[in-house]
Amino acid sequence: MAKKGDGRKVVAENRRARYNFAIEEVIEAGLMLKGSEVKSLRSGKANVAESYAAVEGGELFLINSYIPELENANRYDNHEPRRHRKLLLNRREIDRLAIAVMRDGMTMVPLKIYFNERGMAKLELGLARGKKLHDKRESEKERDWQRQRSRLMRERG
Repeated sequence: MAKKGDGRKVVAENRRARYNFAIEEVIEAGLMLKGSEVKSLRSGKANVAESYAAVEGGELFLINSYIPELENANRYDNHEPRRHRKLLLNRREIDRLAIAVMRDGMTMVPLKIYFNERGMAKLELGLARGKKLHDKRESEKERDWQRQRSRLMRERG
């Protein structure tokens, strides 16, 4: 979640990503969007839960993210809800991510879409490694223990 003082308005968040993947690095990327997509994002109905990022032709794209069409937009100016969206990163960063995916078997998972303090749409992208079932159980146990510990500390004062 975004802190109150950092000026970010979170539009869409992939909450299952931290459960299914071990996030090793977080990268902020810009999004190349159409005007109707930006307006639709501002309404806050986007979804990045089943999407991923991939390198195609030396460029990085966000694939299978859902940004709904605007109801009151012109049908010629509107966009496809699940089109591939280009991510804006430096060439070195794209190459480094591509190498990590190819060599180390990692995945690029979108964590959240938000508007920064300047009003620009940004994507928080995680370089992740998939968790096995026992890792998921372990993280769930740890989360339950933290919750229980905080309850005990509250009760004791």
